[in-house]
Amino acid sequence: MNYLIVFVGAGVGGAMRHGINTLTMRALGPDFPWWTLIINIIGSLAMGLVAGYFALKGEADQAWRLFLTTGILGGFTTFSAFSLDTAMLYERGAIGQVAFYVCASVLLSIGAVFLGLAVMRSNLP
Repeated sequence: MNYLIVFVGAGVGGAMRHGINTLTMRALGPDFPWWTLIINIIGSLAMGLVAGYFALKGEADQAWRLFLTTGILGGFTTFSAFSLDTAMLYERGAIGQVAFYVCASVLLSIGAVFLGLAVMRSNLP
C-alpha cells in the first residue's frame, strides 16, 4: 500500500512540476532554466515546512508522511533535471550562467529548507 501512496503522490507532484515548467517558460523564455530553479526552491521550502510540522506536531501517520514528502515533493522537485540543465548550459559555453545556476540552486534551496523549518518552529506551540 505504501508504494501506491508514493506512486499517486509522485503523479500529483509531477503534474504540478509540469504546470510550473510551462508557466515559467512562457513567462521567462527558454534561455535559462528558471523553471527548475523555482521548483527546487519552492520544493525545498515546502519540505522544510512539512518536515518541521511533522517533527514538532507529529500528528500525521506514516501514509500521509509518505504521500507528502516522498510522493508529492519527490515528484515535484527536480534535482535530476537540475543536473541536466547544468550540463546543457555548460555545453553551450555559458560558464557564468552555470556558476550562477549551481550556486543559486544549492544555496537558495538549502536556505529555503531552513526558512521552512524556522517558520514552523516559530508558529507552532
